[in-house]
Amino acid sequence: MFIDTHAHLYLDQFNEDSSEVIRRAKEEGVQSIFLPNIDVSTISSMNDLRLAHPDFCYSMIGLHPCSVKEDYKAQLDHMKSELETSPYHGIGETGIDLYWDSTYKSEQIESFECQIEWAKDKNLPIIIHSRNALELTIDIIGQHQDGTLRGIFHCFNGTVAQCRQIADMGFMMGLGGVITYKKAALDEMVKYMPIEHMLLETDAPYLSPVPFRGKRNESGYLKYIADKVAVIREATVAEVATFTTKNAQTLFHSNVLT
Repeated sequence: MFIDTHAHLYLDQFNEDSSEVIRRAKEEGVQSIFLPNIDVSTISSMNDLRLAHPDFCYSMIGLHPCSVKEDYKAQLDHMKSELETSPYHGIGETGIDLYWDSTYKSEQIESFECQIEWAKDKNLPIIIHSRNALELTIDIIGQHQDGTLRGIFHCFNGTVAQCRQIADMGFMMGLGGVITYKKAALDEMVKYMPIEHMLLETDAPYLSPVPFRGKRNESGYLKYIADKVAVIREATVAEVATFTTKNAQTLFHSNVLT
């Protein structure tokens, strides 16, 4: 059984067939899916999906760095209210993205640090986006880690050295479709990564694994990521499923995942 720790199945790309996508995921051995939020506009659709599939889909709340604009403080205020009144199982997706635009870099950092405090206060894992900003996000987490902070570096594609830094801070790393891309050259890092810090994710509808690269991703494709991990680690897919599921249960607390 697999756990997809990061999928946006509430987005418009799934408007016509989200129930079918979830049915296929279950048929492929997925037992739970965690839904990271993007901004205030996605909260309702995300929670509608959770309510439609209770005990299978789990919502998380956060402001994506690419959505940090002039109104980011108002968005954070709205999300803080949501966090106090509705059930959420993680903080995110948050972090820093300097790939598309660095105009709001300081605001992204402020937003990220605000959400780190939410994670500490609520004892929830934080889900970190770090595109073109991995060293910066590692540094910020290091500054705030007091032994109580936990979470995931989502879509991790860093070096062995960065992997070691993150593991030493007690954080986990999400492996997705990118590890199946030849030009990504991530085999060495995946082979090194301590198994107790490894999670599986799809980031659906984005970053489909081979052989679906370029098409819409979905949670049922998690097995292709597990297959690649198994080949690199010289393990069985069952073994990969077992230790990554156990890691997710530990991170999100096993009482959530029965």
